[in-house]
Amino acid sequence: MRPVHIAIILLNCFWVQSLIAQQSDDPVRVILDTDMGSDCDDVGAMALLHQYADEGKVSIAGIVYSSGVVPYGVGIIDAINHYYGRADIPIGAAHDTLVGDPRDKMQAEKLSRDTVAFKNKYIHNLEVPEQTAFLRKLLSEEEDGSIVYITIGHTKALYDLLVSPPDEISELSGTELVKKKISSWVALGGLGAYNEEGRYAKEWNFFFNGTVTYTDYLVDHFPMPTFFIDAGRDIKTSKSLIDTPPGNIVRTAYRDWLWNVEEKTLADQRPSWDLMGVYFAVEGPGKYFDVFTNGYLDLDPDRGCRWIREKDPKKQHHFALQKKGYNQEIEDYLNDMISRKGRDDE
Repeated sequence: MRPVHIAIILLNCFWVQSLIAQQSDDPVRVILDTDMGSDCDDVGAMALLHQYADEGKVSIAGIVYSSGVVPYGVGIIDAINHYYGRADIPIGAAHDTLVGDPRDKMQAEKLSRDTVAFKNKYIHNLEVPEQTAFLRKLLSEEEDGSIVYITIGHTKALYDLLVSPPDEISELSGTELVKKKISSWVALGGLGAYNEEGRYAKEWNFFFNGTVTYTDYLVDHFPMPTFFIDAGRDIKTSKSLIDTPPGNIVRTAYRDWLWNVEEKTLADQRPSWDLMGVYFAVEGPGKYFDVFTNGYLDLDPDRGCRWIREKDPKKQHHFALQKKGYNQEIEDYLNDMISRKGRDDE
């Protein structure tokens, strides 16, 4: 048996014991960290997460909007939560403008202000708790080892949590809180880092819009098992939204992003990076991923990152790479999931 196959088998055992902290029949407890609005796959990822919640696979502890430059992503998040009948999910957000896409590609401000259509109560970042205090409070109230932290956007919120000092919320430092409450970090990032040539690669979440300094620190210092996800580029979603109700916020946000940025329609679709990050966090490797455990992610702020095939005992890194040959199967599954009715349609 080749070593890579051994690694995958070992990981599947590790997955049950460590990544999903609860018993296998219990829902995975997650915090989702998103840069909602810079791309529309964040919307699809949230739709998928809500469908998993409907199926009893997931319990959503909270959602963080970690971008501050365009401060209206919270409105889209709130609208999606309302659409799926979970308006009570806690939301936190950046209150600074240090990271984020400078362009409102989804016209998030316009959509967020249409509270009559989408029923959201939040519009602007400053209307919800600041992300560090939010995460500290959220984690302090969770069971030990219960949280899978999913990053499908920028890395600053998790960085700010990790370096936060003890305060009136918790006597624990951020690092202590992470060690106590978070079972693993699943990060849609490091795309292209696993390659035969050992070359560096740069991608959106880890390197652009002011986030690389925070990514660099997390890659070296995050104290729990970390899964870097490279998937979704060739998996297209949104065509299934064509026949959903016009008032569907998921449909509207995809439609507006595709037209505003690429002058395309729902039929043209969009890659599904973030959806695959959520898929992996909930479903595990299954038959769609190879997962490499004997190595670590090497990050250079200027050149990019690459997967080194030698174990670093100081890092609990894993690299999840989408397998070839399943594109249509995955695409059909994801399109079906994101087009299912929300509670507002029932």
